[in-house]
Amino acid sequence: MTYDDLEQAALARQLTILGGFHPDADDPDLSNCKTLLLLGPNEPAFWPHLQSEPEGRDGLPDPVDRWSARVIGGWADEIQGKALYPFGGPPHLPFFEWATRTGRLHPSPILFLVHDRAGLFVSIRGALALPVHIDLPTPPDAPCLTCTDQPCLSACPVSALSGREYDVARCKGHITTEDSVACMTSGCAARRACPVSRRFGRLPAQSAYHMQRFIAP
Repeated sequence: MTYDDLEQAALARQLTILGGFHPDADDPDLSNCKTLLLLGPNEPAFWPHLQSEPEGRDGLPDPVDRWSARVIGGWADEIQGKALYPFGGPPHLPFFEWATRTGRLHPSPILFLVHDRAGLFVSIRGALALPVHIDLPTPPDAPCLTCTDQPCLSACPVSALSGREYDVARCKGHITTEDSVACMTSGCAARRACPVSRRFGRLPAQSAYHMQRFIAP
């Protein structure tokens, strides 16, 4: 089993490998794990695929999380691995820390994670903890290192993202009152401003779903 094998298996499930790392022997929550791989949606095919799946058609809550648990959990069972998820807590697993350890996800100027291919639209659906060592490709440089304009810092219409903190109340106040179109239907303006995000191809319908989830009580 190689990294390329696993990437092809991920794509067959409309997922992609966002990155991975080799845990230390005493890593909390990762006992017996020799390789951890973080998984995200394969865009732009993921959202239409989800809509055709049982979770996308049954009208029940949390279709994305339920699909992720079924698909990633089933895959883990097939390869004698363990599936781990960023949802379902508390307690919550340290996915932000794990993401940065891959060398492919980094804190952006607005502190949200940014990915070399997904930009600020990166979404972690789960992880595969594997009991074997898998050689991993060398991570590329962080995209923000060559982004001189850093448009994510100025894109928010109410300056909720200063680079020092995220003013959640101001953000929600804007998108539930003044903003009836842009952020709610296409996704966060700061995320959309990222040059890498613009090349990624995530569909607006998927962003709209996550924005609705964000403001839900």
